[in-house]
Amino acid sequence: MAAPMRFTSRDILAMPEDGKRYEVIDGDMYMSRQPYNEHQYVCSMLNAELVFWSRATGLGEVFFAPGLIFADDDDVAPDVIWISKERLADYKPDDHFRVAPELVIEVLSFGKEHERRDRETKLKLYSRRGVLEYWIANWRTKQIEVYRRKRNQLRLIETLNATDTLTTPTLPGFSCLVEILFKHTAIG
Repeated sequence: MAAPMRFTSRDILAMPEDGKRYEVIDGDMYMSRQPYNEHQYVCSMLNAELVFWSRATGLGEVFFAPGLIFADDDDVAPDVIWISKERLADYKPDDHFRVAPELVIEVLSFGKEHERRDRETKLKLYSRRGVLEYWIANWRTKQIEVYRRKRNQLRLIETLNATDTLTTPTLPGFSCLVEILFKHTAIG
């Protein structure tokens, strides 16, 4: 019996420039289509709130859809990340991030397969690779699930609704009313 094919970062580089996002997680290839406008709006709002806080504190930087290459067979592009100045010290311009950021955010895309990837496959990857906090934003339900590192594993700490305020010990002093992130989504 032949061993199953394992994909690597080189396979992503060989994919066509077709506007799709290709990722490799534990050697498996995943493809996503261009996200819906609501998805991109929520990404933009999260990015804006984090940029505002980062500029005020000077503690780190925010990146929109960056490449994270944890290993040859773990190469992903989360929607938004926040990374401290300390972890940025290892970053080389014109490269991808090869160290885990403190915060990774995924906004759910349409479809059960994409949702399962964010809730299960990427959660395991980010947990395994040392991410301190992981947010999953759902623009349909206007909720944010907050996973935080406990006992070397990311665990669901809380699910925030539109009327809640998003805060985190990972970003001291950060505060954002959840409904602001979803204000102009199609169902809101």
